[in-house]
Amino acid sequence: MKLTVVGCSGSFPSADSACSSYLVEADGFRLLLDMGNGALGELQRHCGLYDLDAVFLSHLHPDHCIDMCAYFVARYYRHEGGRCEAIPVHAPEGAEQRLTTAYGDSPSASAMGEVFGFQTLKSGAAFEIGPFSVRTERVAHPVEAYAIRIEHQGRSLVYSGDTGPCAQLDELAAGADLYLCEASFVHGKEDIPDLHLNGREAGESAARAGVGRMLLTHIPPWTDAGINLADAREVFDGPVELARPRAVYEL
Repeated sequence: MKLTVVGCSGSFPSADSACSSYLVEADGFRLLLDMGNGALGELQRHCGLYDLDAVFLSHLHPDHCIDMCAYFVARYYRHEGGRCEAIPVHAPEGAEQRLTTAYGDSPSASAMGEVFGFQTLKSGAAFEIGPFSVRTERVAHPVEAYAIRIEHQGRSLVYSGDTGPCAQLDELAAGADLYLCEASFVHGKEDIPDLHLNGREAGESAARAGVGRMLLTHIPPWTDAGINLADAREVFDGPVELARPRAVYEL
């Protein structure tokens, strides 16, 4: 597997990064995890507009899905070659209505569904996306939100999405080779239950899960990422680094 960080800023784009979006590739198949603000432009540095094979939306907050509205335009109004066939979009219930509402002026109530084949995520589900074996678990966030475990040829990647500390995330991440984990809050500063992890909590989750290495992501522009990195390293002995836009990881 190859993981490319398309965007990793939390809440809104930074001067250096789009919001959450991560490209996972294997055997010529391209799966995009989230498509937040600014992600569609950055994605084109790494693959063509029509080269994606599937999309996973962890939840329906704008910093994880809003560029799907722009992607709808690219797929629905494509002038060369005609309208695109529907691409599988694995998302929480209500994704089609949410994106249609966000777009605001779609040609019809069903237009989104003509280019996006929405498939509803469920907690504890195990299924295939192309060459990947995946599992999804609902995690602790104010809206319906999912973490995903992706496996291919004995290697595993876990993406937390947005979440506060929860046993479901630790169990899903158990033994993962690479743990892409959010760390939005700062230890000792923000303490809001069931919303986000701080750097220390992310490190503690990685330690409990026994992962191989961890990437901290979804750090908002107002947060000092260096503090979260140091806090994670205090409690997790494995390799930890900050996700960076355009960084590539081979698994």
